[in-house]
Amino acid sequence: MTIINLSRNYLNGTIPPEWASTKLENLYVNENRLSGPIPEYLGNITSLTSMSLGNNLFSGTVPAELGRLVNLKDLIFSTNNLTGGLPLELNKLTRLTLLRLSSNNFTGKIPSFENWKQLQLLEIQGSGFEGPIHSSISLLSNLTELRISDLNGEGSEFPVLSNMTGMNKLMLRSCNISGKIPDYIANMTALNTLDLSFNKLEGEIPNLGSLGSLKDMYLTSNNLTGPIPNWVRDTNWKVDLSYNNFLESSVPLDCPETLNLYRSFSGGNNSVLGRCLSPCSTDMYALHINCGGSTAAIGNTTYEADQYSGGSAKFVRRFTENWGTSSTGQFWDSDGTSDDYTANNVSVLRMNDSELYTTARLSPLSLTYYARCLANGDYTVTLHFAEIIFRGNQSYRSLGRRVFDVYIQAERKLKDFDIENEAQGVDKAVKKILKAVVSDTTLEIRFQYTGKGTTGVPVGGNYGPLVSAISIESDFKPLHFKPHDNRKKKIIIAVGVSASGFCLILSLIGLQHPNLVKLYGCCIEGRHLLLVYEYMENNCLAHALFDQEESPSYLDWPTRQRICIGIAKGLVYLHEESPLNIVHRDIKATNVLLDSYLNAKISDFGLAKLDEEENTHISTRVAGTIGYMAPEYALWGHLTYRADVYSFGVVALEIVAGKNNVKYHPNEDYVCLLDWAFVLHQKGSLMELMDPRLGSSFNQEEAIRIIKVALLCTNRSPVLRPTMSAVVGMLQGHISVQELNMDPSIYGDDLMLQSPSDTYNEMRPDDASETEALAHSSDAARNNSSSTYDVACDEIEALAHSSDPYKVHLHFP
Repeated sequence: MTIINLSRNYLNGTIPPEWASTKLENLYVNENRLSGPIPEYLGNITSLTSMSLGNNLFSGTVPAELGRLVNLKDLIFSTNNLTGGLPLELNKLTRLTLLRLSSNNFTGKIPSFENWKQLQLLEIQGSGFEGPIHSSISLLSNLTELRISDLNGEGSEFPVLSNMTGMNKLMLRSCNISGKIPDYIANMTALNTLDLSFNKLEGEIPNLGSLGSLKDMYLTSNNLTGPIPNWVRDTNWKVDLSYNNFLESSVPLDCPETLNLYRSFSGGNNSVLGRCLSPCSTDMYALHINCGGSTAAIGNTTYEADQYSGGSAKFVRRFTENWGTSSTGQFWDSDGTSDDYTANNVSVLRMNDSELYTTARLSPLSLTYYARCLANGDYTVTLHFAEIIFRGNQSYRSLGRRVFDVYIQAERKLKDFDIENEAQGVDKAVKKILKAVVSDTTLEIRFQYTGKGTTGVPVGGNYGPLVSAISIESDFKPLHFKPHDNRKKKIIIAVGVSASGFCLILSLIGLQHPNLVKLYGCCIEGRHLLLVYEYMENNCLAHALFDQEESPSYLDWPTRQRICIGIAKGLVYLHEESPLNIVHRDIKATNVLLDSYLNAKISDFGLAKLDEEENTHISTRVAGTIGYMAPEYALWGHLTYRADVYSFGVVALEIVAGKNNVKYHPNEDYVCLLDWAFVLHQKGSLMELMDPRLGSSFNQEEAIRIIKVALLCTNRSPVLRPTMSAVVGMLQGHISVQELNMDPSIYGDDLMLQSPSDTYNEMRPDDASETEALAHSSDAARNNSSSTYDVACDEIEALAHSSDPYKVHLHFP
């Protein structure tokens, strides 16, 4: 007897020691329930050429004795509970052509491959090994299929695979790989599947259009930039470019479903989603989806149908205007039909609300549900699961293990989630109730496979996330305005805005962005001009940062980081995305308001200017606040959007330090916080800037990134300041932070020889009291000119009489 094949049964125990004295050549015991350590005596069967121990319950380390099996060509350890590293003795297996190590709990570095030069298939997914990928992988010139994913530990540049010209399938997923995608991939003429998703790859996509065999390409969740190549837009491949930083101008006009561009543009901009769907007509407070199934009525709740055909790189937006899905990945071990992306139960379900569990949505890698048009606030998300593919009988069909992670708003909520374990059986419902905060009208729920669990039970391709239904409910009541009842309300009106300024502000009614204060409307009665803004429950950023007596509860680090990114996104919209291209001119902490969830909203457009496209800059009378104005604007009235970039940099420093730029003087040699920051940067002591109230409760890498970005923004040369979209990319870690290059040559020889403190001394008033007066001049003027009026205006009565949680904030810049 030379072959024993006992695969796909329900065998317990271990491999009998009597087999050690046989002349077996092929041993297959995969898909069983064998447990305990792998027997050392298997090393005595030196005639073995193929051994598959996968999909069992083996534990412990791989025995060194297996190094005696020098005739082995195929070796499979996948989907067990193996630990430790691979013994060095396995380097003697120089005839290996197939090696599978996936879904285990190995530790240590990924092994060297230098003695396995005959390998044709190498699979190391979710193994527990740490990166980087060993450089000896370049020696495996015979590889036709390479699958490595979910490596822990440090990252590396893209491995050298240029000798693998016969490569058919290439996966290097979630391996912490940085740098550019190498051009030599274009020489892999047999390549039909390329998966480089969830890495840190940068630069542009190389020209792979000549690869006639390529059918599937997954580059999701990287830092890729530049335009989307024409050959990608014109191909009929399945391509996923979601979650990258491409130029929006390169998006195709027809919104193809096989080209997934969800959140694929610089600065996290997702306008492609808005363009491919109808605009939001009203705020939404709830959403219910029967994943993979038809419309279902459960009590008084209707779950919407989700019956689109699946796909490996699909961006679905054919439902109502309020939601859709983004699906990523290919079932590598199946035929790859659209039926693989939905599951249908064939047994009788004995549970409440069984209509929700007869179908489910599947994905081999990543599945995102996005809900749009939601009113901002707190929400409860209920996720419904039931394992309807694996069976509960004593057969190999019960041996499947489905393991995945769940993210809400990009935060991992469930790790290594196993439906069957949670529900304590198959065909049983389990619900997970999670909380979410919506701050930009969109809620994202992502289910992600991380290489763990089985991949071939009961048949190939049965793995990855599975979800039965989704329920999203707001934790607050919808706002309903009371009807007009002819009552009058006394309202405080701040007077002093010019007619032209009022007209500019009115033009902002059409501008809607999560990080701009919303202007609801206006009222003109005689010479009185009124504006109705949304109410900001938490005052302004300056109040939260600087008024320690009135605001004793300091902002924690995640909140500060979110506020900083929020301000930056608001400016991206004003500068680059809005139809008006506005320069704000007065970005400062008092002009950043905070809503009930401490989300940043830019306000006070009284000094704003329209930046006409044909003008490279505007020469204008200087108006703004000392300490926040860019030097070229304060000295010469030279105004571009980069003046706002400078002001943002100052505010970002204030957020990190918790100190007012104008009022903070560490000693008589320094005139402001910014001056001190540049000195600390030169000394390499940036951590001295941190707000002491934070203690050690902050991420040092994130803090240094914000400080360096702030210093880039406050470069005295406007041409060296980044755009706000680049700032957002750097703050979010999608773009590397540029090196600080202080070049004051734009200001001439005099300023060239001056330090930052010299420049500020020239702009600084003669005494501190005058500085204080200038810093608050706009606020003082506003307060001194305020008066009270009785207002009867039909356009604003409904808002004026509205009840909590919304109030009316009437404000003139």
